[in-house]
Amino acid sequence: MHLRKRVLVTGGAGFLGSFLCERLLKENCDVVCVDNFYTGTKRNIVHLLENPYFELIRHDITFPLYLEVDEIYNFACPASPIHYQNDPVQTTKVNVHGSINMLGLAKRTKSKILQASTSEVYGDPTVHPQTEDYWGNVNCVGIRSCYDEGKRCAETLFFDYYRQHKLNIRVIRIFNTYGPRMHPNDGRVVSNFILQALKNEDITVYGDGKQTRSFCYVDDMIEGVIRMMNSPEDLTGPVNLGNPEEYTILELAEKIIALTRSKSKIVFKPLPEDDPLQRKPNIDLAMDKLKWKPRTQLEAGLKETIDYFRTL
Repeated sequence: MHLRKRVLVTGGAGFLGSFLCERLLKENCDVVCVDNFYTGTKRNIVHLLENPYFELIRHDITFPLYLEVDEIYNFACPASPIHYQNDPVQTTKVNVHGSINMLGLAKRTKSKILQASTSEVYGDPTVHPQTEDYWGNVNCVGIRSCYDEGKRCAETLFFDYYRQHKLNIRVIRIFNTYGPRMHPNDGRVVSNFILQALKNEDITVYGDGKQTRSFCYVDDMIEGVIRMMNSPEDLTGPVNLGNPEEYTILELAEKIIALTRSKSKIVFKPLPEDDPLQRKPNIDLAMDKLKWKPRTQLEAGLKETIDYFRTL
């Protein structure tokens, strides 16, 4: 009898987590979704609740969790500045205590564990584009530090468990990702611009709009995540996952206005503290080791995302 792989996804009701749960169910896994619904929402997973191989547990991973699983995807953490700055102490806790609890679970069950880290570990980079061996330029006492340093500490813990306890770990660094199910009020540039454009409100661009970002569509990101988990054991990471095509914030605003046929005007506001001016992944490692690169063009991905926001 073929036994299904039992997979735990923390933060499974979030934007990325819900797509990951969906994909794992398609691959005949038994999926346990754990979320405390701080930023995740039932709307993202309600269509999965009927599936007999999907289980939802409301739980905060800063407290221990006792389950039997084969694999763990650790995605639990508020990921947008508005949310992670709202309760910065809890943000650090979910990254540090949460990682310790999940690593402990992986150690006990001898399961493989993947950490969803972030491009924010590079801070405001002095190297462009960012490669995995760059140590970053991070402010450890700023308003974004709870997230940046929390995620850096989580990576530290993963590698210490790997060296000390021979744990089977994977670490990915996720760059800007967008798509349906993004939290409408997360203050991120794609969701902000789309909401403003659909309401014909002024589109707020911070700074001069010349700062650049790279945008990876959610389906491409999930493909990279799955490939990383299924890669040979010697590939611990960290591995950058993101789209290396760079766009200015102004270009993004103009594209969204065009795609929504909005009457919005662009207005400029001062740049927030510690906001990086450039962010672009070097994905040579992912291309080489995972045979992965993003396939979705920005315009196609934005259309899907706009359609989703119209339904809200």
